Amino acid sequence: MAALKILIIPGSLRTASHNAKLASAAAHEFALAGAEVTRISLADFPLPIYDGDLQSRSGVPKHAVNLKRMMGAHHGVLLVSPEYNASVSPLLKNAIDWVSRVQDSHETRGQVFRERPFAIAAASENRLGGTRGLAALRLILAACQAPVIPSQLALSFAHEAYDDRDRLKHPADSEALGALVRQLIDISQRMM
Repeated sequence: MAALKILIIPGSLRTASHNAKLASAAAHEFALAGAEVTRISLADFPLPIYDGDLQSRSGVPKHAVNLKRMMGAHHGVLLVSPEYNASVSPLLKNAIDWVSRVQDSHETRGQVFRERPFAIAAASENRLGGTRGLAALRLILAACQAPVIPSQLALSFAHEAYDDRDRLKHPADSEALGALVRQLIDISQRMM
């Protein structure tokens, strides 16, 4: 069987982002579980704000095509998004909007979302841990017909959650991340 490939996409570009730290901690856990992990930055896939007129005039930007193909080269995807005004980060939402418009000649539009499972996580300094943003992200992915695993991680009090190696230091947080990792691996393997 081919090695299981997991793509991790943090939805924040901010320096010292709690969500980028969570993405890093997740990458470590996936690697320990034997998955081949790719962690990217959306800074490497710069996209204009989605505009249907722009798409009509110029087509889908090459970075959206490249991001879609990156997703397609993996068996499972973890999205780690900060919560902005009880919703998803604009950076991640815009990337999803553009990727959902990509259609290679041998597939239907949005097929990349339907063919692999997605996991979602968030980190926040408040006690809700990004829960409202995760609900919004789950709805967005459902609209793309993406299978989203039941487990999710809403990391509360993220400013106190990491050790000096940026790993989760509280057992309950580590257990929740482990459950998410195991579930995404299991479902990804079944869909391979």
